[in-house]
Amino acid sequence: MSLGNRLLGSILDPRKTMAAVAVKPKALDALAVVLVVIAVLALVAAPYGQRDQLKAMKDNPKMKERLGEERYEAMVWDLENPSPARRFLFPFIGAPLVQLLGFLIAAVVLLILGRLVSTEGTFQAVFAVLITANAIDKILGGAVRTLLYVLRGSVAEASTSLALLVPGAALTSPATIILGQFDFFQLWMYAVIGLGLAFVLKVPAKKGWALAYGFWAAKSVVFVAFGFLARSFIV
Repeated sequence: MSLGNRLLGSILDPRKTMAAVAVKPKALDALAVVLVVIAVLALVAAPYGQRDQLKAMKDNPKMKERLGEERYEAMVWDLENPSPARRFLFPFIGAPLVQLLGFLIAAVVLLILGRLVSTEGTFQAVFAVLITANAIDKILGGAVRTLLYVLRGSVAEASTSLALLVPGAALTSPATIILGQFDFFQLWMYAVIGLGLAFVLKVPAKKGWALAYGFWAAKSVVFVAFGFLARSFIV
């Protein structure tokens, strides 16, 4: 199955695509496409994220008090006058590298979980399933989210998750931190990952979905915990 058929198939015909990926796991070409898309979309979204950070800092007198006026003013100036390195380094290097590390960790954890129900499957196959399914979240979902950022001029005010239920809430609000984990494209992606795991591990689809959504739930708990930890330093 060609690269285009795999990426498009994960969206339009996931069962057939995941069955093919499980038999002939290919990931490097799809990984390259996904990482390039992540870098490009991160570059487009960066100015809107910086604008939100600047607004959050200016609306937070407690942060100024905590940091001290000199350090606070320096951080505001950096956000208002981002250097070329700040504008391009993270989108083109930082974002793809962080995501690559996330992919590797996720594949290892999913394989370990898979060993609880089956002795079948390899890391290569699990990784290929994971990367192929990410066409849903990182390419399609990423494009939709970035379009919303551009249309609304803000990252904080655009979402494809249940955070839509609390419009106007800050990115650091408890409701946004928790509801933000219920992203439409991620939930869709994990359904496809579950199918892929079922083919790779040679188990019923229900077990594959249980593993995929079990991983999503654990990941969400960790992300919420980090979100509240970060919030404690800001609020």
